[in-house]
Amino acid sequence: MDHTQPYTDAYLQGILKSVKTIAMVGASPDKTKFSYGVLRVLHETGYDMIPVNPRPGLDEIRGIKVYPSLDSIDRPVDMVQVFRRAEDLAEVAEEAIAIGARVLWGQIGVVDHEAARRAEAAGMQVVMDRCPKIELFRPFWKPKLHLGI
Repeated sequence: MDHTQPYTDAYLQGILKSVKTIAMVGASPDKTKFSYGVLRVLHETGYDMIPVNPRPGLDEIRGIKVYPSLDSIDRPVDMVQVFRRAEDLAEVAEEAIAIGARVLWGQIGVVDHEAARRAEAAGMQVVMDRCPKIELFRPFWKPKLHLGI
């Protein structure tokens, strides 16, 4: 797939409708962080969210058990969402492949074309530089550009 081109609505919606369990690598307990808000909304929407953060002593976020790594998760994962630097995506992609995830999703600003190629070669679907929270609600959001300021 050419990730320099826009993803189709059908591709993004197909992923979001098919996944149930999402491991969020880089989840934060800080309510001011974007990852916290995305975790909250996806969890409240009905996804089985699995926060992943290796910080010592961090046991839960929003009452959800935190895992220190993808390979420590005790159940199957459909999608790995990455809230890390773009240069970390390759390592996370390899870990996602190893646990048998079906989707690798790089948050806004998280792009690594080689990591995407490797994940796709392993049979995964890949999305980069997008936010699932935004995409989840995009079909219902219509800008009102005709309104004055």
